Amino acid sequence: MSIKGDNMPNKKSVLWAYFFWLFGGIFGVHHFYLRRDRHAFVWWSTLGGFGIGWLGEIFRIPRYVRDANEDPKHMKELVGRMLSNKKPPFSMNRFTGMLMVGYSWGQMMMLAVPPDEFWGLNLRYLNYLIPLVAALGTWTVGNIGREEGSLKWPVLAAYAAYPIRYYIYDETVWFTLMVLASAFAFDTFSKQWRRTPRRHSLLKRASVLGVCACLYLSLWCGYLYFHGTITDSDGDEIPIYEALHHFTTSPWWLDVQQCLYDTYQYAQHHGWYEVWKQIIELSDPHGEQNAYKVLGLGPESTQQEITSTWRRLSRENHPDKVKNESLRRAAQERFMEIQQAYEILSNSKHRRNRRNKKDNTEQYSGR
Repeated sequence: MSIKGDNMPNKKSVLWAYFFWLFGGIFGVHHFYLRRDRHAFVWWSTLGGFGIGWLGEIFRIPRYVRDANEDPKHMKELVGRMLSNKKPPFSMNRFTGMLMVGYSWGQMMMLAVPPDEFWGLNLRYLNYLIPLVAALGTWTVGNIGREEGSLKWPVLAAYAAYPIRYYIYDETVWFTLMVLASAFAFDTFSKQWRRTPRRHSLLKRASVLGVCACLYLSLWCGYLYFHGTITDSDGDEIPIYEALHHFTTSPWWLDVQQCLYDTYQYAQHHGWYEVWKQIIELSDPHGEQNAYKVLGLGPESTQQEITSTWRRLSRENHPDKVKNESLRRAAQERFMEIQQAYEILSNSKHRRNRRNKKDNTEQYSGR
């Protein structure tokens, strides 16, 4: 009996697996490294199985590595278990994980549904997706590792138990019963051995996980948008969707919009390279604009004016003239600021003079 896949990939290292477990384990990085993509996504969406699962893996990682490498001794033991059991035996750890993940994902789906009309639409019918998302959670955990099963039975069981909510008003009770029915249906009717491990390219694996991550994050966005609040300076709580609406109509945002539009119009006439040059200039990379501000001068000032102003301000703000110890630190900072501003402007003037002389020389030589 063979359960190996074709085209055996590169061997996985226990050392690297522990490294990824330690520094990215709660996000499932070590499972992605070991090609356990479903496990990785479950860990990412629940932060390491709510922290408990991540800690409990410290002794299981060597077994995961042997399975990923299809170690002969490990595979012989696995074949023995498959021959002894027609289907994978019941595992309390896996069943508990199915309940926790199914409950967590289903709750996120329920919280993402807007309670009121949104843009004139009543979206509460999306609540009928709650059993599907909860069943996806139990099914995903059930398909981790060397076990697999179809999605049909957990979905049917979840939808069959969903009407309980209309008779039992305690949300925790009916939700638990729904997830319990889904997990029990998978464990009873769907579960079987995975005899041939899946082999996909790294790009396809990352793409699938990326799509799943976007879908899950969309649930979080829906929850935060429709149910989240922010607290203002007076301590009043404001719903996030109201705050965002008022933000988009605020004078500050309208000014930003106008600035972006003006920038776009400027780029249409002068090109994006000119826009980039303007941005660099406004960012004051050499600190010249701030230096002029410190000395109280303008860009048209000559080197002689810069030097005379620097000498005058240095005399006026010299720390030795301040007798009060509490004020001397501020005077020292001001004095150093003046020295730095003078140095920046002097260097800039000298740099421009050298460049102008070089350009003039090259121009004269070209003639």
